[in-house]
Amino acid sequence: MAELTHFDTKGDAHMVDVSEKAVTSRIAVAEGSVKMQPETLAMITEGRAKKGDVLGVARLAGIMGAKKTADLIPLCHPLPITKVAVELTPDEALPGVRIEATVKTTGQTGIEMEALTAVSTAALTLYDMVKAVEKSMVISDIRLKLKDGGKSGLYEAD
Repeated sequence: MAELTHFDTKGDAHMVDVSEKAVTSRIAVAEGSVKMQPETLAMITEGRAKKGDVLGVARLAGIMGAKKTADLIPLCHPLPITKVAVELTPDEALPGVRIEATVKTTGQTGIEMEALTAVSTAALTLYDMVKAVEKSMVISDIRLKLKDGGKSGLYEAD
C-alpha cells in the first residue's frame, strides 16, 4: 500500500511539496449521479423547473467548483486549470442524471480533486434546484474514472 503523502513524519497534516516534480500534462475524469423519481426527471428534461435551466446551471456550478477546489479542500494546491467540461445526461433507467467532469492542466500535481469537486458541485446544485419538488433525491457513485499524467501515469477505474 502506498504511503499517505499528506502527513509528515510526526503524523501532522501538511501540504505536499511538489516543487521538485516535473511539469506534465494531466487529465482527470470523474463521474457520479443524482437519482430521483421519474416525475422529477421529466420536470427537469421538459424545462418545467421553477428555478430555470437545471442542467445548465448545474453545469456552470460544476465548472466553478473545479476552479475553487483549492479554496474548499484544505491541502489541495491551486492549479492553472486549462479545461473543464461537465456533462449532465438524463437517464430514465436510473432514473436521474449522470454527471461526468473532465479537467485538464499542465502542472506539478494531479487534477483529480478538481474533477471530483466539479461532479460534486454539479450534483449539489442539481439537488438545490429541484429540492422543493423532491427532497429524497440521492447523490451517489461519485468516483474517479480516469487520471493520466505525472509520475504515477494512467489510472482507469474498472
